[in-house]
Amino acid sequence: MSHTAHIPSHRKPRRSASKLALRAGVAGGVLSTIAVAGAAGPASAEPVTETIEMPTLNADLAGGGLSSAVAASAETTHQIALDQELQSLEDASAAKAAKDAKKAKAEADRKAAEAEAKRKAEAKAQAQAVAERASRAAERTTLTAASADSGSDSGSSSDSGSSSDSGGSSVEASLPSGSAAAIVAFARAQVGDAYVMGSTGPNSWDCSGLVQAAYRQAGIDLPRISGDQSSRGTEVSLSNLQPGDILYWGSRSGSYHVAIYVGGGNFVGAQNPGTGVVERSLDYDQPSGAVRVL
Repeated sequence: MSHTAHIPSHRKPRRSASKLALRAGVAGGVLSTIAVAGAAGPASAEPVTETIEMPTLNADLAGGGLSSAVAASAETTHQIALDQELQSLEDASAAKAAKDAKKAKAEADRKAAEAEAKRKAEAKAQAQAVAERASRAAERTTLTAASADSGSDSGSSSDSGSSSDSGGSSVEASLPSGSAAAIVAFARAQVGDAYVMGSTGPNSWDCSGLVQAAYRQAGIDLPRISGDQSSRGTEVSLSNLQPGDILYWGSRSGSYHVAIYVGGGNFVGAQNPGTGVVERSLDYDQPSGAVRVL
């Protein structure tokens, strides 16, 4: 039996390879140090029989701290990237909103300018129309007043002549027939009606409205405006008039007043607001010319 059999075993449980290597290195260093110390010391020194257990490093703890630091750094970097992306989106959104607002303002300004231009054009057109109507009315009033002052006596004789026409043989010789008769009859039937500018009957008329309605009785459609009516048909002399001819005042293509010749030297027309529709002698208001449409 070995002389060491009675000594209890001090063997420790098997360690892992990494820990065994670490301990072996540390133990080797310690033993080398002791051996050198022993060699240098007195020869009578007793051998060391106590086993020294060295502390071990906890590699798991060191690795965990490093991982946490790396994770925290990555999180910070990610948050900074998110903040920068959000700021970029906000800047782009603000720039787009400003651009859209500028475009909307420009469009609103353009529409406002167009509306203002249209309003001014309409106001100008209305003012011109009013001025033209006032000018025509003034011309008719001036001509009517001048004719009334110079021929009041002739007006009285024409009235008496009109009475004699109702039963005189001279009028019977010039009585119209056919379409002319229908036109003359309608015009005379409106004598006494009011004059209203723009009116076309049945109880008030302006000059061209009366002529247009009278010719409609003969199945003839005339334009609404006096200048257009006097441009129709054929020009005839005032000395060669026939019942139903259209008399005009002013130029033929630009007349401002029209009436219907009814025979016997008389005409029927819607003269002005003061007289209404009347039958008068040509001397009452000498026309500028005449046209024959029939």
